[in-house]
This record gives sequence, C-alpha cells and structure tokens, in this order.
Amino acid sequence: MDTASAAIETPSGKSAGDENFPVGSFLLPKRLRPHVALYYAFARAIDDIADNPDLAPDEKIARLDAMDQALLGKDDGGAAVNKARKLRASMLETHVDLAHARDLISAFKQDAVQNRYANWAELIDYCDRSASPVGRYLLELHGESRDGFRFSDALCNALQVINHLQDCADDYREMDRVYLPLDWMSQAGTSVEALGSPMASAGLRRVIDECLDGTKELLQEADRLPGALTSRGLAMESAAIVKIAWALTDKLSRLDPLATRVKLTKPQYLLCGLSGVISVLTGR
Repeated sequence: MDTASAAIETPSGKSAGDENFPVGSFLLPKRLRPHVALYYAFARAIDDIADNPDLAPDEKIARLDAMDQALLGKDDGGAAVNKARKLRASMLETHVDLAHARDLISAFKQDAVQNRYANWAELIDYCDRSASPVGRYLLELHGESRDGFRFSDALCNALQVINHLQDCADDYREMDRVYLPLDWMSQAGTSVEALGSPMASAGLRRVIDECLDGTKELLQEADRLPGALTSRGLAMESAAIVKIAWALTDKLSRLDPLATRVKLTKPQYLLCGLSGVISVLTGR
C-alpha cells in the first residue's frame, strides 16, 4: 500500500457517545479536554482500522504501522495520518509518554492477526495494551504519580473485559473474534460455536461468570483509584467510571449478553456518575 497517498482511516461511525464511560467530560480541567479529545480520536481511528471486516490483516497492519510512524514523527506529512500527527504534537506539548498511544497500536495490530485467547493471563496481556494505556495517559496528562497506574490499569482492564462480554456474540458472528478464555470454555464443556446461539448455554454462562469474577477482582483494586489521585476532577470522573463498571458487571451477572444488549439506561448511567462525584466530594 502507498501510505503516502492512500486513505488510512476506515471510520465506523462510532463516537464517544458509544462508550461505557464519559470521554473528556466537564469534570476534567477545561484546558486538558482538547488533548483528551485528540487522544480519543486517534484511538477511535486505529480501533476502526483493526475492526474493519473488509481489510486483509496485512493491510490493517500496514495502515497501523503508518499511524505509528506518524506518532514517531517519521511520516511524510500526508493528511492520511493527521490524527496521529496531531496527537504526537499534543503529547509532546503535555510531556506525556508516547508509549500510551503506541501500546494501543500494538494491541490493534494483534487484533488483525489473533482472534482467540488461550487463557485469562493472555487476555489480560492484551488488555494491558488495548485498555490500560488510556488510564495511564489520563494520569500523566493530569500530572499524577505513576504509582496510580496499578489502580487505573485495573479499572481500564475491567472495562475492556466488560465490553468483550457485552459484545461477545457480535464479535464472534461478525469478525470470528473471541475474547473468552479458551481453557475456561473447554473446562465448562463448551466451545466458541456456542456464541452463535440465540441464548447462552449453561457452559457458556459459566465462562461468562468466571470472566465476571475476574472483573470483580480488578474492580476491587480499581476502587482505590479515586483516593490515589490529587486532581479532584479526575478523581470524580474515575469514581463515576468505577460505579458504572460495577453496575454493568452486576447487570451482566443477571442478563444474557447473547439474548440482549446489556447496557445501563440513561438514568442508571447518570445515577452512577452522580454517586461517584458525591463519593469524592464527601470523602467516602
């Protein structure tokens, strides 16, 4: 592919409104919101490339490599990689480690060639590059200590697993991509083909519940994130996201993601946000 002239992005139409969590909300300092928007736009663009069903794996990797080169300042200046170039300028201006963008590219290149995960550890390794960098970026952008990374990693990875469970049927049917650990599926006496059914079998339900158990362990660690932050705005946003994650985990434990789209209603979403903000303001 001639990356100097060819289009790189393959927009899916998804936006910040499609996420489980607020992106660059009013809780964050106004001066930082434009930088968060650039980071999200870049992440959305490279995720769309990885998820595009019409691109061959080597084409996806070539496009992602082009974005990576732009992040490193090694591109040819073409408009096709503009989001990466703008993010590079933003991250240099704010002194945020470029690794928090490049790790995302690493994960999405993996998505281009790998569609199964042998076990929970392998899945978390993927989440460490596809989700954790988002929290690390936000902490560094706000001048927070890297000591908080362990808590933000736990929250971001939990959100990623939650999203995998919400989308497990669509991921399998549309992209033949399965993020449920294969060893747990084998132990439960089920297989990836069960994801093509209109409702979860007993075996598949067991695997989903095991993933939720792992998610709850991550969220117990993530509960400590707001209290570890010096930025009150970031602490409030983090607390709100933690509440959202717990509420989604509870819903997934009661509902079948194969039979219905498991998500929060707008009032539930707002209640979680308000509860998180109040918890920070009252020091609970």
